[in-house]
Amino acid sequence: MSNSKAAIGTGMEASAEKTSAWKDLMALIKIGIVNSNLITTFTGLWLALHFTGQSFLNNLDIVFFTVAGSSLIIAGSCAINNYVDRDIDHLMDRTKTRPTVTGKIVPAKVLALGILLVGLGTLLLFFTTITATVIGLLGVFSYVVLYTLWSKRQLVSNTIIGSISGAVPPLIGWAAVDANLDIMAWSLFLLMFIWQPPHFYALAMRRVNEYRAAKIPMLPVVKGFKTTKVHILLWLVALLPIPFLLIKLGIPFLILAMLLNIGWLALGIYGYKIKDDIKWAKLMFVYSIQYLTIIFVAMVFVTLI
Repeated sequence: MSNSKAAIGTGMEASAEKTSAWKDLMALIKIGIVNSNLITTFTGLWLALHFTGQSFLNNLDIVFFTVAGSSLIIAGSCAINNYVDRDIDHLMDRTKTRPTVTGKIVPAKVLALGILLVGLGTLLLFFTTITATVIGLLGVFSYVVLYTLWSKRQLVSNTIIGSISGAVPPLIGWAAVDANLDIMAWSLFLLMFIWQPPHFYALAMRRVNEYRAAKIPMLPVVKGFKTTKVHILLWLVALLPIPFLLIKLGIPFLILAMLLNIGWLALGIYGYKIKDDIKWAKLMFVYSIQYLTIIFVAMVFVTLI
């Protein structure tokens, strides 16, 4: 028993030695999540400026406060998530080198950093609109309390509950410009909300053994791959009508979004023919990332032409 503990400790120390302070910080705030949410936040802000007839260059202060503020509250929320999950992160390959696991950063400091970042981000959002600030705080609450502290370890519906926070960024971006949230803003929220379950279910299928070891009741762990594939298809079907809510962006965008949705659904149906579920889950996961990037970049592009 002591030898195995020593081996684990040595492994953690080796991991800690290979990472720089900057890399540890980026892991702590989950920079990948911050960046992906930054795309949707900016798109919401950009579209609000476009549809309210305002100039981007004349509102650079709002752009800065929105981008910086939303990034900080997301980073802070992720740091708090790392603080809470430090007891199970060592069980998963993708999280076992985080500084909260290796011991390079004291847990209390991680929590303090998370609270500080959320506080600073909230202050910056306050310079835009009260609505954007409130939505930002609701996003923090849904991620930290509803997802991390409550549903993640107890409910199989944790992914759906967690999708609330992931759908909030475009609302923050829009509200920072126009506090009277247009139907377009809510359509972006709905798009992001529906996008997340098939994305994370595919990830959970790939990491099912790790989630099982950590005793996290992800859908593939509790219900198995067959049920998970059915749920993924249902969410992809729910995604089909969303482009029609974004018709203001024009016919070219509508066609592109429809093609992306049909392509994703077709790949989902292909899951019933392929024998390797893990390979299929990887394809679905990669497609979901490309889908998100293409569709949100396209939203900005079509308003420029």
